[in-house]
Amino acid sequence: MMTSTRVSTPFTNETTALEVVRGVDLTGRRAVVTGGASGIGVETARALAQAGADVTLAVRNPSAGQEALADITATTGNDRILVAPLDLADLGSVAAFVANWDGPLHILVDNAGIMAAPEMRTPQGWEMQFATNHLGHFALATGLHPALAAAGGARIVSVSSAAHLRSPVVFDDIHFARRAYDPWLAYGQSKTANVLFAVEATRRWAGDGILVNALHPGAIRTNLQRYVSDEELERMRAQTGGTAGAGYWKTTEQGAATSVLLAASPLLDGVGGRYFEDCQEAGPNQPGTRTGYAPYAVDPEAAERLWQVSEDMLRD
Repeated sequence: MMTSTRVSTPFTNETTALEVVRGVDLTGRRAVVTGGASGIGVETARALAQAGADVTLAVRNPSAGQEALADITATTGNDRILVAPLDLADLGSVAAFVANWDGPLHILVDNAGIMAAPEMRTPQGWEMQFATNHLGHFALATGLHPALAAAGGARIVSVSSAAHLRSPVVFDDIHFARRAYDPWLAYGQSKTANVLFAVEATRRWAGDGILVNALHPGAIRTNLQRYVSDEELERMRAQTGGTAGAGYWKTTEQGAATSVLLAASPLLDGVGGRYFEDCQEAGPNQPGTRTGYAPYAVDPEAAERLWQVSEDMLRD
């Protein structure tokens, strides 16, 4: 659904999440933020709460979730914050979250993830980054589809990364059964899947009033990088592009801004299937840069294939 008319906003790479929701009223809207206890997740949840939304922090560590809840309530005055357990690598946990959800859901922010992890596998034998970053969120979104459709005008935010430029989805060997495991290729593949999900979910669900967009939040130091060495982080920082230029780190408040834009801003009404960075819709990647989207990440045939492959994996 990429079009020649790109969405532009008055916001920049330095805008914070709270600045994005200034003047936005989400009273009566219900939001779920996966990974909402730390990093850009907690700042995304804070901004949605500041705008008046009822926010559920879907987290793997409920005690950390309770700490985030107390912090968000204290800073926003919003006491309609909940914590619910969710382990995206455990399909039973995802199913339980879906089963416990009642009523409409207006905003789903697929924020949680792992980056450049050493080789790990789920009980099904799935590569852990693909299983967590894509399949878990896919199961969550499809499971919550009735709640999203019931909201009338729901939005899903798929947090991807410029790392999607590292790899397409390698359909012939998604789980590194026949090729040597590479943590960055695995991460990149999972982040490409996050963009492809936005493309295909919008195609399938726009008729239900559900629109899905993907984004690169920018370079931010968070717990996401717990598997990445300091040397590797410095090398990444030196390569980081975006409108901020090379070597720029965002704060978590700035890193959450694009997620919040896609979740809550009226500037995104009617927009779906697109990829954003620095609070602007991105164009195609140009050789030698680390900005924009790879053509394979918005390819409608790949998006449809990934959806089918994902359904088949979850069905087995």
